[in-house]
Amino acid sequence: MIRILSGALTVPEIRKKLGITLLLLALYRIGAQIPVPGVSEAGVQALQENSAFQGGALQLLNVFSGGALSQIAIFALGIMPFITASIVLQLLQVVVPALEKLKQEGEIGQQRITQYTRYLTVGLAAGQSVGYVFLFRSFEGSAGTPLIEDFNAAKVVMIVVSLTAGAMIVMWLGELITQRGIGNGMSLMIFASIISGLPNGISAWWNSGDPVFKVLMPFIALAVIAAVVFVQEGQRRIPIQYAKRVIGRRMSGGGQTYLPLKVNMANVIPVIFAASILSIPPTIAQFITKDPSNGVQEFLAPGGWTYIAAESVFIILFTYFYTAVTFNPVEQADNLKKYGGFIPGVRPGRPTAEFLDRVLARLTFPGALYLAAVAALPAILFNQTTQGFAFGGTSMLIVVGVALDTVKQIEAQLMMRNYEGFLK
Repeated sequence: MIRILSGALTVPEIRKKLGITLLLLALYRIGAQIPVPGVSEAGVQALQENSAFQGGALQLLNVFSGGALSQIAIFALGIMPFITASIVLQLLQVVVPALEKLKQEGEIGQQRITQYTRYLTVGLAAGQSVGYVFLFRSFEGSAGTPLIEDFNAAKVVMIVVSLTAGAMIVMWLGELITQRGIGNGMSLMIFASIISGLPNGISAWWNSGDPVFKVLMPFIALAVIAAVVFVQEGQRRIPIQYAKRVIGRRMSGGGQTYLPLKVNMANVIPVIFAASILSIPPTIAQFITKDPSNGVQEFLAPGGWTYIAAESVFIILFTYFYTAVTFNPVEQADNLKKYGGFIPGVRPGRPTAEFLDRVLARLTFPGALYLAAVAALPAILFNQTTQGFAFGGTSMLIVVGVALDTVKQIEAQLMMRNYEGFLK
């Protein structure tokens, strides 16, 4: 594999794309260390020691931002507002006829949807910025030091504008990575944010006083990585036969291919949904009671059995829901019928749609259980994840999934240039 990697680096185009990707990711990490103007340094330091960022409700978002949220950096919101806006627009395409029509218009329609996504991202980022300003200010009582000195409307506007502008810059960097680099920019940014917390996680594991945790953690991590790779690559290949057609004086078609249905079609979206929803009640309770150790926080504390059970249920429900939204059996059946394709032994049209729906339902169930198990396994075994590498199962799921997708894109670039790929 080292020989193949060195061969890939000798290709000028791939080397250029890799350089652009690494440069933009470095800029993203630099922005995650630049503090927002108007925020007290002592207040930020006290905020980082707050229990809300030590296994609390905000820990997931802090991990996804690479610790920028606890530092109240310019890129504190990270890429999450854009991801949320993208998911919302994707769901609205199913229920809003105008958006569904735009989706069917091809590239032009997709550009319009992307523009709407950007507008929604601005609104979500501004709303989250306002909420975070007042939420963090509510922690001042327990921290004992003011986070925003001389608190007034002008400073609130300045902080909100800075955070919103930072989210827009992050969105722009992500789109640049997708267009000119290698891999999906949004996924790679979350990947970089999680990886940035890996040294602290390894240090906490090495210095752990629990010998059982210290011995078993590497084996558990390897087992989870192997399970993620195995299931992420698993798919059901449905054979597709195309009928021969006579066009003019020539006969075309008649080929055979397959329709790949992945075991986990929803990827990590259900896990992010579940964790985000479960973080809302404790966050609201903190904002209202101004007490980081309120009853809701303790009831839904990450690592607790109540949280694990609720997260597993939400992950299973969201997996079915998101899979149903992203894969339409009726549309697939109509496309096959339009181009003269059929599944051997299944009649075209409605029977094909029912067959695909039945197969998808059977595949989704083990995929949903797999997501729930990977997200809950570290918490069940240790009742807590390593400090600085919170939501261990979710983090490893995202890291391994993004790494696999990026390797596949590099492999595709190599195959276009007649090089041997990474994956056999």
